[in-house]
Amino acid sequence: MNLIRHAADECWDALAQVSDPEIPVLSVLDLGMIRGVELNAQDEIVVRLTPTYSGCPATDLLKAEIIQAFEAKGLTPVKVVVDLSEAWTTDWMSEAGKQKLQRYGIAPPKGESHSCGTHVALTDGIECPRCQSRRTKLLSEFSSTACKALYKCQDCLEPFDYFKCI
Repeated sequence: MNLIRHAADECWDALAQVSDPEIPVLSVLDLGMIRGVELNAQDEIVVRLTPTYSGCPATDLLKAEIIQAFEAKGLTPVKVVVDLSEAWTTDWMSEAGKQKLQRYGIAPPKGESHSCGTHVALTDGIECPRCQSRRTKLLSEFSSTACKALYKCQDCLEPFDYFKCI
């Protein structure tokens, strides 16, 4: 039993080392992209990965980095399965991940996805991640990626991304 628990801990430790290529301060665990780690009938470690969207161009890279992280810890054989049975949501992000976003300069999502509907209603007043002012203005519903909106703080005058509630 301890050996199994130790191996499970090692698996989660390996996953904590795999960063999101777009926001490197976040791991796949921070984003809630890992939907499970199991041992199958062939004694393979199976990692279920749900990308932040089904057409994510980084999916193959993430799979390779997960495999590399497991192999570096001697956790083999390992297989990464892309699980699209549920669409990824910002509800799956960890609180620690949201705090990391804030420190990185990206305003974390506010609210739960079920309250956002199919179209995210963006308004002024998202808290600035730099100075915490709520005197902010929406500049664009889209920023560097479709999951982020571009805002500008009226107090510190800095632009910033807001990670939309999805």
